[in-house]
Amino acid sequence: MATDSAQPGIGVGTWAWGNQLLWGYEPERDDDLLAATFRRCLELGLLFFDSADSYGTGRFNGRSEMLLGRFAMQASPEQRQALCIATKLAPFPWRLGRNGYRRAFTASQQRLQGQMKRVQLHWSTARYAPWQEGPLLDGLADLVREGAVQSLGVSNLGPQRLRQLHQRLHNQGVQLSSLQVQLSLLAPQPLQAGGVAAVCQELGIDLIAYSPLALGLLSQSSSAAPRSAPLTGARRSLFRRLEPQLVALRGVMGEITQGKPGGLAAVALNWCRAHGAMPIPGLRSPAQVEATAAALSWALTTEERAALDQLSIREGAPRMPANPFQSA
Repeated sequence: MATDSAQPGIGVGTWAWGNQLLWGYEPERDDDLLAATFRRCLELGLLFFDSADSYGTGRFNGRSEMLLGRFAMQASPEQRQALCIATKLAPFPWRLGRNGYRRAFTASQQRLQGQMKRVQLHWSTARYAPWQEGPLLDGLADLVREGAVQSLGVSNLGPQRLRQLHQRLHNQGVQLSSLQVQLSLLAPQPLQAGGVAAVCQELGIDLIAYSPLALGLLSQSSSAAPRSAPLTGARRSLFRRLEPQLVALRGVMGEITQGKPGGLAAVALNWCRAHGAMPIPGLRSPAQVEATAAALSWALTTEERAALDQLSIREGAPRMPANPFQSA
């Protein structure tokens, strides 16, 4: 099974680490398993980890960063050198001005035990407070220039806003390294005509696909298949609404995965990679890591990608809910 070395790799999302609302996180049950998950990622070459200062619900706020920092410090110096831990800072209304992120950055870096290598703007304020965004971005650029962090990324930007912020950073001599958007077979909008994927390619910005498995909808073969854990809250409602519409798509995905490792999840991840995006699926067990890493051993053919595109991009295809903070 051939691989395509020109395609992006695969990273790891840690939204679920500390999230009780959607993922039912319990530290006594989950933390040791997450530590084993992190170690297996390093062993199999999954070295990009994405987090955020807003990850973790209720009393577990900041838990994702805290766990990442703890696990990273248990790794060898050589492994830490190879790691890229990125975190996103939320543009909350009280974070204002060029120094509005200073305290948040310091707190995140403390939870991560100094291991953050990329800082990211979590979402755009263009729809409700456009004046807030520019100074916050300038403050992140200051952190890069000062050497406090290696690189800078953004998240949830559309093509118009991406061009504006890229130019703002370029004028300051700071490179915009990455853009992170929701992208999957159930959220293909960034790839459509006039979408942000083409702008990333034009400007040399790495495209990162979050929720590439659509909260698990694209890794499950059917609604009748047994689940590793019961669905909770909003995920239960989403599965009930979308699963009946996924029969045809899952059928084609099943045909593609015949004779290839990784199951349906690998098909969904390799579809993102085939379109030039690095997927960052949420991983919570060593078994999920192994299935994810298996996707790196093969690539979609041109015909397979086209078949998936046809089902994904067609009018009336099932869609994930849009992020309300996604800018134009």
